[in-house]
Amino acid sequence: MSTSKFGQTLAKGLGIKLDYRNPTNEKLTRGESTFSVGSADSYIEEEPHVGEWFRQHTPTGRQVGRYFYDLFPFLHWITRYNLQWFAGDMVAGVTIGAVVVPQAMAYASLAELDPQFGLYSSFMGVLIYWFFATSKDITIGPVAVMSTVTGEVILHAQSISPHVQGHVIASALSIICGGVICFIGLARLGWLVELIPLVAIAAYMTGSALFIAIGQVPTLLGISDFFDTRQHSYWVVIKTLRNLPNCNLDAAMGLTALFMLYLIRGVFNMLAKKNPNRRKLWFFLNTMRSVFVILLYTFISAMVNLNLPDRSSDSADLSPFSITGPVPRGFQNAKVPKIDTRIVNLFVSYIPVSIIVILIEHISIAKSFGRVNNYTINPSQEMVAIGVTNLLGPFLGAYPATGSFSRTAIKSKAGVRTPFAGFITAIVVLLAIYALPVVFFYIPKASLSAIIIHAVGDLITPPNTVYQFWRTSPLEVPIFFAGVLVTIFATIEIGIYVTITLSMAVYLFRAFKAQGRFLGKVKVHSVIGDHLLDNDNGRVMSSRNPDNDPDASARNIFVPITAEDGSNPAIKPEHPYPGVFIYRFSEGFNYPNANHYTDYLLQTIFKETQRTNPNSYGRLGDRPWNDPGPRRGQEVVDTGLPHLKAVILDMSSVNNVDLTSVQNLIDVRNQLDRYCAPEKVQWHFAHINNRWTKRALASAGFGFATPEDDENFARWKPLFSVAELGGTESAAAEAERRVNRTLSTSKADGDLEHGHQRGVSSREVDSINENSEKSSEYDHKFKPSGKHTVVQGLNRPFFHMDLTSALQSAIQNMDALQVKPATFELVTEKGG
Repeated sequence: MSTSKFGQTLAKGLGIKLDYRNPTNEKLTRGESTFSVGSADSYIEEEPHVGEWFRQHTPTGRQVGRYFYDLFPFLHWITRYNLQWFAGDMVAGVTIGAVVVPQAMAYASLAELDPQFGLYSSFMGVLIYWFFATSKDITIGPVAVMSTVTGEVILHAQSISPHVQGHVIASALSIICGGVICFIGLARLGWLVELIPLVAIAAYMTGSALFIAIGQVPTLLGISDFFDTRQHSYWVVIKTLRNLPNCNLDAAMGLTALFMLYLIRGVFNMLAKKNPNRRKLWFFLNTMRSVFVILLYTFISAMVNLNLPDRSSDSADLSPFSITGPVPRGFQNAKVPKIDTRIVNLFVSYIPVSIIVILIEHISIAKSFGRVNNYTINPSQEMVAIGVTNLLGPFLGAYPATGSFSRTAIKSKAGVRTPFAGFITAIVVLLAIYALPVVFFYIPKASLSAIIIHAVGDLITPPNTVYQFWRTSPLEVPIFFAGVLVTIFATIEIGIYVTITLSMAVYLFRAFKAQGRFLGKVKVHSVIGDHLLDNDNGRVMSSRNPDNDPDASARNIFVPITAEDGSNPAIKPEHPYPGVFIYRFSEGFNYPNANHYTDYLLQTIFKETQRTNPNSYGRLGDRPWNDPGPRRGQEVVDTGLPHLKAVILDMSSVNNVDLTSVQNLIDVRNQLDRYCAPEKVQWHFAHINNRWTKRALASAGFGFATPEDDENFARWKPLFSVAELGGTESAAAEAERRVNRTLSTSKADGDLEHGHQRGVSSREVDSINENSEKSSEYDHKFKPSGKHTVVQGLNRPFFHMDLTSALQSAIQNMDALQVKPATFELVTEKGG
């Protein structure tokens, strides 16, 4: 709300309290001594404003120009293109071109399309992608899973409207999916793909591979005409077993081709291990196995079918085994795609799963190979590349395309240097489209099925990977198997929906049931061998045992009291201080888990403390029903438990809060204030790393104390962390380093951290109280050699940099408000 006169008048008229729950603001602006730090510069933290947020997120002219420049990533490297890069791209491009031609023709059959449409998709994918690519390894084109989904879309649409041609439906699907994906990329919403977890991707890939392989077995054996191979996988298996007696010559062409593919791969993998010096040669020969097998069986088919009258469809039916048949030369289907609402309505229900399939394969593969080859992709830009490819491809007859795992792996191992290798692949595919249609006529369909089965076999998640899933996250392994089984017994799209839904359900369950942990204090020393390390710079201090070393080498850490973090259970963390509780949020703090967090907080506090004034109720009827108190005639028994004094919240895992979570804290604060009446509970916060979270908490009255009167306010002692300006380059830091160097004596190998439990002794409590009453000694001891300033704002003294300062502040204010007024205490944190 504006602080102008008009704004104040409007706020007053609407009943808006501009300084609501900000009692320290007036005293701070008056410069009260409570908020002053004489030995350090002051700092007032400004609250973030909505206008500031809009300014930060409104792009500047330079950013807009950068946006358009980044739409064409090839501009970043094309001016430095050289012959060495070209040599690597040439080898990789030709290799992929030789591999993609037989694969594209095989995948077209999965899409219920003629072979040439697979070639069109391959050509447009590699030709367009390199302009927009942020990955040098990815190869866009027809893939097994997306081709299968396209085939299902075509069959579904033709069951409603039989007169619509399959390639028309496929082109329309490509344009719709490409348009949606391109928009997501242009809007830079690529982070949406992170909603699809790894387990869903693995289950989808494995289930789809099994689904496709099982569906290709009938064609491999020559019995696909006896039943529908598009049914559920388990039904296809049953039908295949029943029709085994009907196998024909296709089985010979298919099974031997499949056996040869695996044999060649095994032989060359073995040779690569035995002769590592020639590994590159064996690799290239290995990648050509699909080309070799197709050429071999095409030659056999041509020899068998020499007596065919011509190369027409009728002549192809005369072959003793199924062959591909006529493939038109050139781009016979190049035209403006036909798309209207009538066609789109035929497959509208398949659009979401088609988009998901395209994104899952491409982004996951691109990220994986980016990590392997030490570069980072831009998911949003990759979506632009996929979108543009699928938008323009249908003009030449292409159907939906995305990144291919097998071809990308080959391209990476072939030594590709830049995305320009895709242009070279496009030339190879173009030559095949115009020069090889005569040869394509004789390709056996069973051999193409062998190519498909061999290719999708690499998509199946190995058992060792599943075992690693179990080691990492056991709860996600059932999700993996559920996705695979649903894909096999239902469809690919249902399998995708199931895995994503189950993964989201697990995430939400964890968020809703997130439980905080109460922390205790443990004193530790860092040692190397038997040598202590200085806390500040890690230098060796002495060779003495830490038990005999002064506390200068020790530090306090805060660990869960229940040892749920895996720390040594033999070490029993001590309670921070009687009546003080440190509570750490484990997984954010928002409306789904706010009540679950605070219920556990209250439950533990009520269990481990006692009411400050058990007789605070005037009459028996004033007591609430859920706290009836002792029976009539009996007195309240003193349990010996401490009274609640302060609650410290560790916000290190919290980034944002919302209305529900903040209101929940307010309710808990009010409940605990009644529990501790007539005293008030201190609320301290550590590790808040978001200014908007500070603003939200401050608006609810957190971040500062609220003494009832000016007398208590004068006794209130805010504690601030102070850092030296200049950090490690300051004079004080250099002097400290000189002292540390004189203390350094030796160095040893190994690293060990010892924890020592220590109870709160009466001597320590007396020492704390003594320090509270003589806090002027702290000011005397603090002799800054350089310029200092407070780290956090003076206006939010209960927002602390760490748990140590939060605990110190709670203890000091507890003593100050209970004993007698004391002056300000200063705690220093060294900068750098």
